[in-house]
Amino acid sequence: MVFEEKMILNGEPEDEEEEEEEEEDMVDPLDTVRDKCAQAEHCIHTRAKLEDCESRVSSKSETAEDCTEELFDFLHARDHCVAHKVFHSVK
Repeated sequence: MVFEEKMILNGEPEDEEEEEEEEEDMVDPLDTVRDKCAQAEHCIHTRAKLEDCESRVSSKSETAEDCTEELFDFLHARDHCVAHKVFHSVK
């Protein structure tokens, strides 16, 4: 009701920029857990393998090699860590 009165009086809602700033401050908790897990020992190892593969592939002008296996290994390790942290914190 108050909002409608402000719309009638002002023609538009107050402080649209403040609303946008508030939305930008929100952080997805899943992203936070993923970032923490990416720093875990096993994930660092699989990420290093992925980065080595990416460097090797990008240094070649023509290659059939891709880094799909290394990417999946890293994502699997990270997601395993995330699942462990999320589901064990629920108990």
